[in-house]
Amino acid sequence: MKIALLSPIAWRTPPLHYGPWETIVSMLAEGLTQKGLQVTLFATGDSYTSGHLEWVCPHAYEEDRDLDPKVWECLHIAHLFESAHKFDIIHNNYDFLPLSYSRLVKTPLVTTIHGFSSPRIIPVYRRYNGYTHYVSISYADRHPELDYIANVYHGIDLDKFTFQPETGSYLLYLGRIHRDKGTAEAIEIARRCGMPLLIAGIIQDQDYYNHFVAPHLEEDKIVYLGSVGPEQRNKLLGGAYALLHPINFNEPFGLSVIEAQACGTPVIAFPRGSMPEVIQDGMSGFLVEDVNAAVNRLASISLLQRIDCRRWVEKNFSQEHMVEEYIKVYQMILEQKKHP
Repeated sequence: MKIALLSPIAWRTPPLHYGPWETIVSMLAEGLTQKGLQVTLFATGDSYTSGHLEWVCPHAYEEDRDLDPKVWECLHIAHLFESAHKFDIIHNNYDFLPLSYSRLVKTPLVTTIHGFSSPRIIPVYRRYNGYTHYVSISYADRHPELDYIANVYHGIDLDKFTFQPETGSYLLYLGRIHRDKGTAEAIEIARRCGMPLLIAGIIQDQDYYNHFVAPHLEEDKIVYLGSVGPEQRNKLLGGAYALLHPINFNEPFGLSVIEAQACGTPVIAFPRGSMPEVIQDGMSGFLVEDVNAAVNRLASISLLQRIDCRRWVEKNFSQEHMVEEYIKVYQMILEQKKHP
């Protein structure tokens, strides 16, 4: 089976620091290659894959402001579809834009919907509904007007996340610095319970950071570490007492939540979006309604067994499980093509 994987070009695949979509595409590419599939990764020129790499954009446009995103997205997507006839399946991880090419080629297109950035993009998905194939990353993120061939949860490489059996001494916030992700709420939870908080992630909203984060930074109490790479992320997650995830939007998945649990660290999160699907409430963390409930629940973290967090991820969110589920999707699509 010959698979073309279309990755975003905002960041390298896999990313050096931030880049959740690129992270998933990389793990899928490596896993499919290990299973013996012929994988061609369409990504930035500095990307890495054990399969075959195709590129037109030399590096990530988020790392080079001289690159116009619209120009390079156009060239990147066209580069794949101009060679569509070489593949059995095109797997789109680039949002809605590639859908507009799908009627121009005979190769089946499957699109993993990594969330809806805005209701304004729904008309594109609606137009190609039934013609292409949609995969959701959580049942909570499914749109009622669209049809889905499957739900496939994200998986992670468990070898890159070290299980730490001992309870940590600090709270951790890992994610974009943005109102949606609840950075300010995490700070308030830490201040009220008197525990140190480490904050890691890119600043996506500078005004939000200036008004709601920076004024509260204090040495040894509330510390902003910036964006962190894989090795530092693993250490931070494993050493934490709990990961705070007080989100203010319906998050499609939440990769950091899975990564924390893989290290044995429980998660305290607001029950929005996919959180009830990715956290085993009362076993691998707690779902709480607000800051007050989060503060009260922190005292119960010590009652949880960190090994249960790890086992939850091993069972449901491993790279191998994700890869196997996508192979099933590809096989279903090819069977449908044989017997329309």
